Amino acid sequence: MQYCLQSLVIERFGQDTWDKLRFVFQDTFNTYTVYDDIVTLSLVQETCSLLDISADVFLKLFGEHFFSFCKHAGYDTMLKTLGGNLVEFIGNLDALHSYLALSYQEMNAPSFRVEMADDGKMLLHYYSDRKGLYHIVPGIIEAVGRDFFNSKVTMTVLNQSEEDERTGKKEHVVFLVKQTKQARGTGNQNHSSPREVGEALFRTMRERCVSLAVKKSGWDLIRAVVTTEKGSLQCTFSPCYPNKLWMEETTFCNAFPFHIVFGEDLKVRQTGVNIQKFVPGLQASNTTLDQYFTIIHPQVTFTIESIRKFINSQFVLKSYKDKHTTLKLRGQMLWMESLRCMLYLCSPKLRSLQELKDVGLHLADLAQHDVTRDLVLLNQQRLAEMELTNQLERKKEELRILSKHLEAEKQKTETLLYAMLPRHIANQLKDGKSVEAGDFEVCTILFSDVVTFTNICAACEPIDIVHMLNSMYSKFDRLTNIHDIYKVETIGDAYMVVGGVPVPTDTHAVRVANFALGMRVAAREVTNPITGKPIQIRVGLHTGPVLAGVVGEKMPRYCLFGDTVNTASRMESHGLPDHIHLSPSTYSELKDAGFNIQKRGQIEVKGKGQMNTYFLLGNLLVSEDSIMGRNCLHTEDSQCQSNKGNEPNDENYKKGRLSPGLHGGTDSRI
Repeated sequence: MQYCLQSLVIERFGQDTWDKLRFVFQDTFNTYTVYDDIVTLSLVQETCSLLDISADVFLKLFGEHFFSFCKHAGYDTMLKTLGGNLVEFIGNLDALHSYLALSYQEMNAPSFRVEMADDGKMLLHYYSDRKGLYHIVPGIIEAVGRDFFNSKVTMTVLNQSEEDERTGKKEHVVFLVKQTKQARGTGNQNHSSPREVGEALFRTMRERCVSLAVKKSGWDLIRAVVTTEKGSLQCTFSPCYPNKLWMEETTFCNAFPFHIVFGEDLKVRQTGVNIQKFVPGLQASNTTLDQYFTIIHPQVTFTIESIRKFINSQFVLKSYKDKHTTLKLRGQMLWMESLRCMLYLCSPKLRSLQELKDVGLHLADLAQHDVTRDLVLLNQQRLAEMELTNQLERKKEELRILSKHLEAEKQKTETLLYAMLPRHIANQLKDGKSVEAGDFEVCTILFSDVVTFTNICAACEPIDIVHMLNSMYSKFDRLTNIHDIYKVETIGDAYMVVGGVPVPTDTHAVRVANFALGMRVAAREVTNPITGKPIQIRVGLHTGPVLAGVVGEKMPRYCLFGDTVNTASRMESHGLPDHIHLSPSTYSELKDAGFNIQKRGQIEVKGKGQMNTYFLLGNLLVSEDSIMGRNCLHTEDSQCQSNKGNEPNDENYKKGRLSPGLHGGTDSRI
């Protein structure tokens, strides 16, 4: 039922609705698994709450869908052969449930009984110990009438009550069923006139007459033609019974090894040979049937009156005297009016060869005319197929969960890979492609380190150093996202970034300069573990050409090579605490970009000789809040950048803005 409900929700209300329900229950329903009623009712309640519809409307809709679901599941032919009209169809539903119980042992099916009132009205009695589900019945029966019998069926609840039965309180609902024949759909079909119908019937009879003319003549021929059609003569058949029963008692008990005859007082009068073999106590005098058996289906009290009320139902009896083996019988009750006794023609109810063995029976114990032999063997195969289907569904669900976990782990791996390498470089490596080194004509490189870092390391515990660097680098990493520059590496207290690599941009120097200003502000928020005061950093920038490529296989890194890297490192090492040191080439890129720059003058740079250098003091066009991305503190870092992974938005930098949404004032300084 749960699987069918899943099908209904997906088909009528969409996959998203079912995903919401599945999230609530954290479960996947399999086709051949029987679930507890609590799960069923909870699922119905959650569905009605989610869809904002009443339970009776939804259950009726479920009933209609359940009928279609059963047809498409392979039960179409079986359902069509239950009866030639609606009354016969309903009367055989219990027999169908009994057959299905061979495969679904835990199935708790309802029971149906049709009653024709004196005024010709049709009453449907519904019995079930699963309370609150009777609204499904109108949906099913109306769909059956419409599909199988071309009828419009309407059902009204006349009475709803609870009856005390052997299994406890049982819901008993009485429906008034009204059935109205509908005209066949016209479509492309043409209605035939009465004359055409008569001519067609005449042609049929004439063809039949020709086929019989060589064998019969006269009234015999006419009688043969008429009786082959569905005429009135066919309905006049009456059975012929012998004057005496040409079968001795011994032969009857052997031919029907599983049968019981009992009277109105339930006293056993006669039993088959195998009933005597497996329930020997029934042979004792004055033994009543209810001393050894209980009625499993239909769930009625063990009285002649109750049995006769459900005389057209298939009866299932279960022995309960023997604690080691339990014998279940199923069969037909026949009332013998002249003897005032009930004949129970039955056979063992078995689902598989294992149950046959557990009861202590063999196939030889079953009469050769009894189809129970075939049912056991065929159902054994069906049970194996059902178990295989359940295993496949469980494996499918396990694969779905594993696939979900694998996707999560893949995301983690990609996040780690993108943290180590540029995104497009990492994607090339993932695809198995080789990454060739590339020349970049111009870029801006930044180096920074912590002032007196060696002294701090000598005086502090290692964990204090780790906490300090982690706090500082986390702030710097966030700034790289804001300004869309690439973090090359960190070695100890050294931090290296580059602008214009691996994605070339005209504003590489502006981006790195704003990042450097942000670094200086962020460093003031990190405490020196020795003095308790904010730490100080030195920052150096240089602009020039570089060669970039991936180095290594075990831990590949995207590295920069060239004199530009060395010069940028020299700018950092020859700088001053809490200052941003610029090379002449970087100054040339920034002098007309709205920055506040102070000339330092000529200094001796190791390996470079005399150089005119500069200090970057601030940005005259952009506020400190914009540089620090403080207007994005409550959003993800990825949302603070406008073009992460795409071409940088150079126009905003040229206009004095960091990115769309990071607009600064025009009169603030750092």
